[in-house]
This record gives sequence, structure tokens and C-alpha cells, in this order.
Amino acid sequence: MNADRPSSSPRLLDSIRGPADVKALPPGDLPRLAQDIREELIAVTARNGGHIGPNLGVVELTIALHRVFETPSDQFVFDVAHQGYVHKLLTGRGGDFFRRLRQTDGASGFLCRGESPHDAFGAGHAGTALSAALGMATARDLRGTGEHVVAVCGDAAFTCGVTLEALNNVVSATKRLIVILNDNEWSIAKNVGAISRYLNRISTSPTYNRIHHDLEAFFRSFPTGVEMNRVYHRWKRETKDFFMESSLFEKFGLRYLGPVDGHDYEALLKNLEFAKNCDVPVVIHVLTKKGRGLEAAIAHPERFHGSGPYDPVTGEGRKPAPGAAPNYQDVMGEALVRFAKADPQIVGITGAMPSGTGLSHLAAAVPRQFFDVGIAEEHAVLFAAGMATRGFRPVCAIYSTFLQRAYDQVIHDVALQDLPVTFCMDRAGLSPNDGPTHHGLFDLSYLRCVPKAVVMQPRNEDELVDMLHTSLQLEGPGFIRYPRGAGTGVRIKDHPAALPIGRAEAIRDGSDIMIWALGPMVQDALALADDLTATEGISVGVVNARFVKPLDESLLLEHSAGAPLIVTMEDHVLAGGFGSAVVETLQAAGRATAVERIGWPDAFIEHGSNVEILRARHGLAPADIRSRVLARWRDVRRAAEAADIGT
Repeated sequence: MNADRPSSSPRLLDSIRGPADVKALPPGDLPRLAQDIREELIAVTARNGGHIGPNLGVVELTIALHRVFETPSDQFVFDVAHQGYVHKLLTGRGGDFFRRLRQTDGASGFLCRGESPHDAFGAGHAGTALSAALGMATARDLRGTGEHVVAVCGDAAFTCGVTLEALNNVVSATKRLIVILNDNEWSIAKNVGAISRYLNRISTSPTYNRIHHDLEAFFRSFPTGVEMNRVYHRWKRETKDFFMESSLFEKFGLRYLGPVDGHDYEALLKNLEFAKNCDVPVVIHVLTKKGRGLEAAIAHPERFHGSGPYDPVTGEGRKPAPGAAPNYQDVMGEALVRFAKADPQIVGITGAMPSGTGLSHLAAAVPRQFFDVGIAEEHAVLFAAGMATRGFRPVCAIYSTFLQRAYDQVIHDVALQDLPVTFCMDRAGLSPNDGPTHHGLFDLSYLRCVPKAVVMQPRNEDELVDMLHTSLQLEGPGFIRYPRGAGTGVRIKDHPAALPIGRAEAIRDGSDIMIWALGPMVQDALALADDLTATEGISVGVVNARFVKPLDESLLLEHSAGAPLIVTMEDHVLAGGFGSAVVETLQAAGRATAVERIGWPDAFIEHGSNVEILRARHGLAPADIRSRVLARWRDVRRAAEAADIGT
């Protein structure tokens, strides 16, 4: 917070209604605007949570972009778009709308084409910006228009295979593209790998930077200096770096500028203006400080990459209530440590998400058996497959939504070869504040069709440990999905039990309705059963399905023979999900038992303040589910009575 400004002094940020207002400010006012923005970012994310570290680092860069370019005619493509809060504030989305960031009816935590014409491309997964921007630039060239396209890529984006694929195609597709390499040495966790070391080497080489600068100044001092400088760059590439090692980007045919201080307006504006007038694709290497303006975020960059609500003075997050249930991710991580200590063939693999997946426990306890491959889910799965061929038992901890990126590897490299890789899919179901890019609502549909896959979901923490133990004994691939956040608080056994594959758990019997529920929906099913039995006199049974593939066919057919209505409940889309598996099984067996499926609609679910609000908006609140089940039961009864009369 700014202690120097009088409390009555108006904020410059409040006068910004769009990019034109940013351009109209005198240069001397830009630091004050940056301070206003940082104060707003801290105040809002302290209350709502959000990606505070990345946004604090790009304040000056985003202001400079809007000083030089004209959105929405010029297009900015932000990689992941989690560092787009500043862009939102400068494009008319401040005030109350921004203060409801990541809340119901407020600003999305990412950029979204439906939210503003200034958002040229929506995102939420890393590594997409360069490909998308190259597509936009090529479309511009084909149309013959003159707008600029700027891709703002974090340094970790260059660990993504798709970014390198795009880099390989830039010069063959367009002559005009501006790429900002926002280098803060972090993605979520500390960047890893050769690309990270390379960027650090190039950004800290005074010889490289001085020679580049001096030679460019020398050639530009002549009347025909611009053309001479262009010839020099072409000649340097063609003579295999006669003077010095050229940058990786120059080897791909892009003009390299930098490194540039990402908090120095003069340097930023000079380089952006130069890039704006270049007739070759340009990459500007910008050095920024992640978390700048909030000491706690600088000290703890991983924790403040994407944070829950926190104290803006101390940086401390909200502490869980005494006796609160542990998060599923920590339960998984701690269980994996136990198993890995007992068996050195068990390894954990994550894609830049050690804390988010719980694998930070493994990294601390058994570092030799922990691997962070960076934001590279496809590689993570292939890497695991390779280890599995040599007798290891890899556990890939990847969010449900991010595993979509490695679907080819899951099918072609793991399942086809029947390799024993365990996939722990955190954030299955809703990730309410993050919205559609992060909801894990599709994994059952995309995994059910994969041969040899064993797909399961626990109803509590203890069952999660049992499932991890079970999957580590499989001869082929196992998939365990579980929700974000706290578990149920159940005690975890000292010794896990191996679950019979494809065997459901019948919790209570019923002769009228049998509810087959999956994962956290089991608790809802039990509450619904109690309610309908007590208030309507209906005999309702509940099954903890446990396995989606293979499904417990024998128990399902037994229940279909005894109960007129089967209800399925899942935290997943209905299309192709658990309920679909039940219907298909009954149809294949020639059973005409009525089925009522409860799950998410065939839609992308928006972000919201919490799961309860989103469930209510989509007809999945407990009262709505009760009404649907009761109405379907009455229809089944009427149909049965009509059949009796007819006979």
C-alpha cells in the first residue's frame, strides 16, 4: 500500500475508462497509475483470492502495451491469461465488476472473449498464446489489414511443446508478429529444465547484450543504417554466429531484443515502438519481478502465484478451522510418501504443480523419487510411460482439466501398451472461482472409452488412500479422480486396503429407488435417501459406485431387478459420464429399468463464488435434485399402475 499519498488524493485508476485514457496521461503520471493498480490488485485478491503474483509483475508492461498499441483493433494474446487483471483494469472493467473478481457475476480470473472485445483470445491453460497469435497474424496477412498482434508469453510457456511448435512456424507464416517473453524465472513453481537455464544465461550475459547494442548503434549511425543493420542480422545468422552465439529465437528467424527491464517505462516504450515498426517477427525479452509491490508475494512466489484470500499486510492466508478436514491433495501426497518410502520403484511426476497436487510432500520427503517436468503434461505422461517399461510405478499427479492436454499419450502410449501408470486427477468436478477452463467435468467421458483403463473415485479421504494403494498394484493404467478442497474428515486407516476391481459398495438397501452415487455425491445421496424415506415413505437405497470402469455390473443388474427406479448422481457432465455407463449396461442386458441421471448439463459452466451457487443455477441444488427424483418416481409409479390396470 502507498503510505505517501494523502487519503483524500483521487486515484488515477478511477479515471481510466479505457485505453484512450491511458494514452492521454502525462508520462510522469504512469508510476502513480501503476501504484493505484497494485493497490487495487492487492485489495481485491486479498478478499477474493486469485493470481496476484503474476499480475503484480506485469503492471508496467501492460501499461506500456496500451500506450503503444490500440486495442481492440490491435490484439493482445496473453498466455494462460492469468496475468490479465491489469489489462482488465485498463479496458473498462474496473470498479465493482473487477472487485467481484472470480465471484458470481464478476470478472473472470482469466481473459474471456465473451467478457470484452479487448480480450482477443481466451485461455486458462499454458503455452497457447504463440500459436493463437501466429494464427491471428497470418489471418491478418491474408486479409491484407494492418493491425498488430502481440503475444505475451511467460518464460514457462517455452517449456510447453506447443509453444516450440509455433516458434518453428513463425517465419514461414508471417513477417509481422511481436512476442513478449515475460521472464520472471517462475511459472507456478520455480522453472525447471534447459530452457529455463538458457533464458537465465542470456538475460545475465553482459557481453551478449553489450555487443548486440553496440553493433546495432554502429550500423544505425550511417544514413542507410536501417538497411545495413538488417543486412548485418541476416549475415550474422548465415555465418553461423561469427561474432557471438545468437539467441535461440534468432535461430528460429525472430529478431531478438533485450533483455529489457520490465519496470522501466522508457526502456519498454522504446523497444515496443521499435518492434511495432519492424518488418520481421520480433521477440522482446522482458525481465519482471513476480509479486512486485507485495513483499509476501516476492518472498513466497509459488504460494502467491494463485492464492486464496490472504491478509494484505502480513500475507498470511486464512487458516483452516481447528479440526478441519485435510485437503484431498494433501491426503494423496502424504499417502504417496508412505508408499514411496516403502517401495523405491514408486515415483511421483507433476507438471509444475507440486503444491497444487500435493506432490510437494514427496519432493520434501523423498526428492530422488520426485520429478517436476514443467508445464508439459504430454511429456509428463510419456516420461511416466518410459519409466513404467523399466519396472517403475509412476504416479502422474495432474489436474483433471490439464490431463486433457495429454489425451493422446494416455491412449497411445500408456493404455495401448497396458503400462502400470497411476493418474491422480485433482480438481475433478468444479473449480468454482476459476471457471470453465479449470472445471474437471469431462474426464469420465474421455476415459470411459479407453481400453484397459481402470477409473475410480473415492467418497472420502480414507477411500482415496485405498484407491491409490489399489492402483499401485494394477498391471495396467489406473485413474483416480477427486475434488478440490477439504475432504469429509473421516479417519484414515493405518493400513490401506486393496479394493476388489470393479466392485461397488452397497451402503443401504432400498426396494423402491436405488441411488448409485459417485465420489462426493454419496453424501448427497444419503441425505436424499433419508429425506425421501422420512417424508414420503419411499424405500431408498444408496450405493457408493467407486468404479466407473469397470462398473459393478452384477450388483447393478441385481438392483435393476428389484427396484423400479435407479438414480445416478455424479459431479461430471451427463454426456458420456457415469450415468451413461449405467444406462448402457442396463440396455446391453435388456433391462428396461427407469433411470434418472443427475449431473451437469452439456455446457461450459461459468465461474462463481462457490459450488453451491453454481449448482443452484444449473438445477443441481439438493432441493432441485429432490424434486426431480420425486417427480420421476411418481411417473414410474403411475406407469406401473397403468400397466397393472391394462393387464
